[in-house]
Amino acid sequence: MPVRQTLSTSDIQLSYLEWSQGQEPLLLLHGMADHALVWSSLGDYLAANYHIVAPDMRGHGESSKPEQDYSFASAIADLEALMDKLGWSAAHIVSHSWTGKLAAIWARENPTRLKSITLVDPIFIWKMPSFLKITFPLLYRVLPFLKSMGPFTSYQEAEHKIKQLSQYQNWSSLQQQVFQAAIEQKPNGTWGSKFTIAARDGIFDAVMEVPGFIHPIDTPALFIQPEKGVNRQNWQIQPYKTNLKNLSLCQVPGNHWPFLTNPTEFNQTVATFLASQTSDNW
Repeated sequence: MPVRQTLSTSDIQLSYLEWSQGQEPLLLLHGMADHALVWSSLGDYLAANYHIVAPDMRGHGESSKPEQDYSFASAIADLEALMDKLGWSAAHIVSHSWTGKLAAIWARENPTRLKSITLVDPIFIWKMPSFLKITFPLLYRVLPFLKSMGPFTSYQEAEHKIKQLSQYQNWSSLQQQVFQAAIEQKPNGTWGSKFTIAARDGIFDAVMEVPGFIHPIDTPALFIQPEKGVNRQNWQIQPYKTNLKNLSLCQVPGNHWPFLTNPTEFNQTVATFLASQTSDNW
């Protein structure tokens, strides 16, 4: 079982889960509105060979929730401070959805920190035109990972509606645990996500303003494409093929959350790629 730890910096407390049985550094980064526990199956699967850390990104889970500053620069600074605390000069990175863009930016800005990057159905890779901001209120209502924010009048209503979302379609014990760790009762008695509106708005502003790719990246990379994920067309995947010069592409069953809906196949895929990157050290 992982142990929950906390990193305290001058401006934030970053909560994280740690599996410390293995040696090779591995950092697991969740997507928007999720939290570290989504990686519990993968963490358990890989724990024997890797020293694994999965943070709750700022604005999520048990970490601090500032009213502003959700830039990629701040998120990367949080992660580098965490790596410094752990004594890691570099680590393998597994990233999902929005943090896939974060990993690409990090790899171009400080490539020595990343031994490899695994991109799980990444989104928002390009800088986005400013006029698209008028569509954000609609996106906030329809995107599956934001429908979980609430508010809900009761815990029972929240569970009923959450079960209808694609990331919770099987309602496995893992999915129940992830849901229960993501929700809380608010001061007014309603229920809702621990993920905050300030974090949602700040992250969307950041993904609009900062391009993921500016020049080619040499870091070894795996693109995991779920069969029912958001990246189904070649034009969506082409930027990664063009800019990641050491790229492998692998399809897996499941939707945008294959680590929740099809964890067995997903875990095996990640393990195979990581083993190919670390075999020289074993």
